[in-house]
Amino acid sequence: MIAFDHRKALADIPHNPGVYQYWDNNGALMYIGKAKDLRNRVGSYFNSDNQMNGKTKVLVSRIRNITFTIVDTEIDAWLLENSLIKKHQPKYNIMLKDDKTYPWIIIKKEPFPRVFWTRNMIKDGSTYFGPYASLGMMHIILDLIKETYTLRTCNLPLTPPNIDAGKFKVCLEYQIGNCKGPCQAYQSLEEYDNNIEEIKDILNGKIGTVIKNVKNVIKVSVEQLNFEYAHQYQRKLRVLEKYQSKSTVVNSAITNIDVVSIASDERYAFVNYLKVMNGSIIQTQTIEIKKRLDESDEELLTIAITEFRTKFNSTSKEIIVPFDITLQDSNLKFTVPKLGEKKKLLELSEKNVMFFKREKLNQYEQLNPDLRTDRILTQMQKDLRLTQLPKHIECFDNSNFQGKYPVSAIVVFKDAKPSKKDYRHFNVKTVEGPNDFATMEEAVFRRYKRMLDEEDTLPQLIIIDGGKGQLSSAMTSLKKLGIEKRVTVIGIAKRLEELYYPGDSYPLYLDKKSETLKVIQQLRDEAHRFGITFHRKKRDQGTLKTELEQILGIGKNTADKLLRHFKSVKKIREANEEELATLLNKSQLKALLSYFSSEDTK
Repeated sequence: MIAFDHRKALADIPHNPGVYQYWDNNGALMYIGKAKDLRNRVGSYFNSDNQMNGKTKVLVSRIRNITFTIVDTEIDAWLLENSLIKKHQPKYNIMLKDDKTYPWIIIKKEPFPRVFWTRNMIKDGSTYFGPYASLGMMHIILDLIKETYTLRTCNLPLTPPNIDAGKFKVCLEYQIGNCKGPCQAYQSLEEYDNNIEEIKDILNGKIGTVIKNVKNVIKVSVEQLNFEYAHQYQRKLRVLEKYQSKSTVVNSAITNIDVVSIASDERYAFVNYLKVMNGSIIQTQTIEIKKRLDESDEELLTIAITEFRTKFNSTSKEIIVPFDITLQDSNLKFTVPKLGEKKKLLELSEKNVMFFKREKLNQYEQLNPDLRTDRILTQMQKDLRLTQLPKHIECFDNSNFQGKYPVSAIVVFKDAKPSKKDYRHFNVKTVEGPNDFATMEEAVFRRYKRMLDEEDTLPQLIIIDGGKGQLSSAMTSLKKLGIEKRVTVIGIAKRLEELYYPGDSYPLYLDKKSETLKVIQQLRDEAHRFGITFHRKKRDQGTLKTELEQILGIGKNTADKLLRHFKSVKKIREANEEELATLLNKSQLKALLSYFSSEDTK
């Protein structure tokens, strides 16, 4: 394969805004990107210091040709990139998942225009409003129009010559009051067109203007003593105000702005769009973006903004965004609100996008549980600043009773789930008295000394149930074994769920609702449960042995032998003499039976 000389290619690329395309050795278009400085952007792909992810490295290794298109401004590059991606759909560009055909409300270009909905936009001079991502919202608006205005629904060619010639007769819609009969000139074209203009204002979100005009008509009608006409408009006013109360979410002074927000993870991004006119949200949609390379949220947001503004024919000059965008355009203003009504709008958009993300990821994870595992492990790696995915995690916990019966327990999680066959208990051998630090040091040393001897794979993450003292003890053992740099160790303090790293006096606090903390808490709680169960068993056995050893002639070894065989004092009491005689001599058997007999008479 002929090597690609990127230095020669870069020499021909200017320092101008534009769009670049990467092609492979078969002449297939692999990737389309935009830049405000083409040479700098393209050159960054071949910079040895660039920390690229795996997919980007594969892309760069396959580049055999670079072409570019120069434009005047960065915003032009933004728009051109969007249209080229849609046309060519290159392998390494993000995928906008939105294959639905959304409906529009159409005001037909014809005498006495009809108003209805359609999924097909035809360039016939008609006026289209939408598209509407919510069918429910669209039908609410159409019901409002139908309830407020009497429009024709027939498709008759109501030209003036046809009407004057008397070619048509009124239908049932006229008889029941849903139409004023323009087909027989019972309604003038001027009155009908006035209604259409009001409907356009409603569809453009200017319902406040319509209400103001209706109130004025009512006032004039009352002054002229035309109470019947005023009553008709009073009914229209109630319908409009009811609709306005449902649709208004912010101050009506906020007019013609777009609101966008984003939520993303390693594989997907979700972007919500709100179009606000006169304080009312008139259009909304959330789209899903499947990442191809390691695109930033800013890159994804700018692509989505282009998509939304094109689809919804947005002419707004202001776009509310969750963070600063470097894109410069004299005709657009990007606002990151801190307070007030615009901040509330952004929060509403963010609430919607987070809900959409959660629902979508739940759907994907139900179909493919491995996706959930990968997501949780990736989030843990990010939150805990790990160098590798924590596929294998081990957690230690100690238990004792006033220094007696000390035990240590270890639980193992693999792929964020308990691996119970790998759980282990440790009977503490070298520690006397209540020394939790020394107990932890012994347990950690014994665990990983054996793993090293048996050449087992070490875990990526070790969790110590306790604060800085227990963590320091665990590190002492790992240093003795020479593996302190091969694993990541953290301690979790119970009081405030603080996470400690070796050598760092300041704890890490995770969000209380984060999945990373939930997994750590599950490990800690499981280690405590497993450890305390073993500790109680040992304590109970110790109590039983103490009771048996109080019998004259029954020593420690004999008590151990009895408990190993019968498991409990109750079963020893219920055993017959023949069975006991296999374990005891005559004097021991006599002493034991005498003890139980005296206990029964108490």
